[in-house]
Amino acid sequence: MSKKHPVIAVTGSSGAGTTTVKNAFEHIFYRENINPLVLEGDSFHRFDRADMKIAMAQAAEKGDHSFSHFGPQANFFDKIAETFKNYGETGTCKRRYYIHSDDEAKEHNARLGGTSYTAGQFTPWEEISEKTDLLFYEGLHGCARDDANGIDVSQFADLKVGVVPIVNLEWIQKIFRDNSQRGYSAEAIVDTILRRMPDYINFITPQFSHTDINFQRVPTVDTSDPFIARDIPTPDESFVVIRFKDPKKSKVDFPYLLSMLDDSFMSRRNTIVVPGGKMGFAMELTLAPLIHDLIEGSRA
Repeated sequence: MSKKHPVIAVTGSSGAGTTTVKNAFEHIFYRENINPLVLEGDSFHRFDRADMKIAMAQAAEKGDHSFSHFGPQANFFDKIAETFKNYGETGTCKRRYYIHSDDEAKEHNARLGGTSYTAGQFTPWEEISEKTDLLFYEGLHGCARDDANGIDVSQFADLKVGVVPIVNLEWIQKIFRDNSQRGYSAEAIVDTILRRMPDYINFITPQFSHTDINFQRVPTVDTSDPFIARDIPTPDESFVVIRFKDPKKSKVDFPYLLSMLDDSFMSRRNTIVVPGGKMGFAMELTLAPLIHDLIEGSRA
């Protein structure tokens, strides 16, 4: 952890509200005149798209049917920790990009002088020399721990934020996305969920006990059988449960939040519940003071 070069880690699984999170942080960075170094969690995967298929097939041949993007075998947890540590100490680090689409491929190929990378590949690691105010990580493993190899990513982050839907809602969103956007069958999607479950339990879920603040979206409609759900619950059909690990440390002004967020209420001494449609606004209200203090401390 570093006062001079803060590190913010946002940890969340797919469908947790990525767009809402990005918008909230972009608004805060703009208002505070912050120039962030943004890192995507996908860039720390161990395999590109083609090699991941090969690695999964090889693991299956050896009887390992739980090999997934959620676990340490398919990721560089050590590089995430090293990146956070180096940035905290020096304000610089190395970065690469995972190319998600053809449009991103065109953008990076132009930026790198006419290279020919395609979707599903990584760009080379590049040394970041430009001056930035903080490192902002968003991905699956911002607070990851691999005790077997002595790796603890969370110890190098100054502000740790968890963003996660309850698991049935997460599955509903995955089923709809993989079916409509990728054309996967229901059987294939269920197989993927089952394959990922051991790593989800051992490496994804434990992170949310190390975060400073958690935002958890909870639907108010029936999601008891996510495999037959016909619609994804909308934000207005949800509540967001916001849990502060240490309200005193986070300097939470609960009366102020309750007055600003209509129809919100406290469910525990460290937990506030807000309507799902207010998630972005709630993030800005709760996170802006914390980020302001980090930046004031670093500039001082």
